[in-house]
Amino acid sequence: MQKSGYRDNMATIAVLGTLDTKAEEHAFVAEIITQRGHIPLLIDVGSLNPPSVAPDIPREEIAEAAGVKTTELNDRGQAVKAMGKGAASIVRQLVEEGRINGIISLGGGGGTSIGTTAMRALPIGFPKLMVSTLAASESVPIYMGVKDVTMMPSVVDVAGLNRISRKIFTNAAGAICGMVESTPA
Repeated sequence: MQKSGYRDNMATIAVLGTLDTKAEEHAFVAEIITQRGHIPLLIDVGSLNPPSVAPDIPREEIAEAAGVKTTELNDRGQAVKAMGKGAASIVRQLVEEGRINGIISLGGGGGTSIGTTAMRALPIGFPKLMVSTLAASESVPIYMGVKDVTMMPSVVDVAGLNRISRKIFTNAAGAICGMVESTPA
């Protein structure tokens, strides 16, 4: 028996992150999304080392959407700004084409800035979840703007998997899956 509001088909959920520094965490969330019957779409917005997990959308495509090359991103501030701009353009296009049904990201300061920049480019009501080390800080309004970005505290640093982060990331994956499975009344 189907639950009211549940979509018959699998949803595609963008899993946006810096896959050079936070690949393990994003891959873990992607696996939970798959286990729950949905399709993760890994988007790499890293700019340091090569990604340690193969993305569906590589960083070069994100940088190109921002009008830069990844080889030009030598300054952290410049990289965060450019990758946020490029990610916003790419995810907006994915939504317009009906290719994604939700988005989740995990991060510290830089990852939160990139992730929420992308999320703020999406329409109100589109499922967006940012798991962040900054979620309990006074700067949250800066990252959310006037959009309905759901912020979830990571409780621990987004730096590997442990008994606490596994539970938080599992809950976050469940939350974004619940969001994409819900339809307005």
